[in-house]
Amino acid sequence: QVQLVESGGGLVQPGGSLRLSCAASAASGSIYGIQTMAWYRQAPGKERELVARMPSGGQTNYADSVKGRFTISRDNAKNMVFLQMNSLKPEDTAVYFCNAERLWTTTGVANYWGQGTPVTVSS
Repeated sequence: QVQLVESGGGLVQPGGSLRLSCAASAASGSIYGIQTMAWYRQAPGKERELVARMPSGGQTNYADSVKGRFTISRDNAKNMVFLQMNSLKPEDTAVYFCNAERLWTTTGVANYWGQGTPVTVSS
C-alpha cells in the first residue's frame, strides 16, 4: 500500500512563506519511480485545481495564479516533492494535496493522493 504524506501547512500572514513537503512510501516492496509529482489545492466551496506539476525529466507547469511566487521541486532518491510558497496571499488559502502520477511499485503502476495539508493566509 502506497502512502503520500504531506507536511508544512499552517497559518501565515499575507506576504509570508511556507514550504510544503510530501513523502511517498510503500508498505511492502519498493517504489521504483514516479513519473510525475504535483501539488493541487482546494479552497472552500471550490473545485480542486492544479498548482504545480513536475514530470520526471519534463517541463514544470504552474497555475497562472502562482507563477513567480511558488516553486516545485523533487528529490527522486527520497520520493519526495516540495512546494516553496512565497509572497502568499489570502486567496492562496486552501487544502493542498500531493499527487503522484504513475507511481511504480512491485504490484504495478497507479496514481495516488495525499490526505491534504491546510494552508491559511490571514492577518
